[in-house]
Amino acid sequence: MAYKINDNCVSCGTCESECPVGAITAGTPYSIDPDTCVSCGSCAAVCPQEAIAPEE
Repeated sequence: MAYKINDNCVSCGTCESECPVGAITAGTPYSIDPDTCVSCGSCAAVCPQEAIAPEE
């Protein structure tokens, strides 16, 4: 299950460098490509805003 970034994102960029497959794109808010995401959770683990969670 891919991860998704919600509206709590403040575009700090912490998650982007943690993604091992480059699925995260900068923006306001940042976004995760669900086709590239491998659901490792690395991004969610480092997000200071708790803005990243598995897609439902």
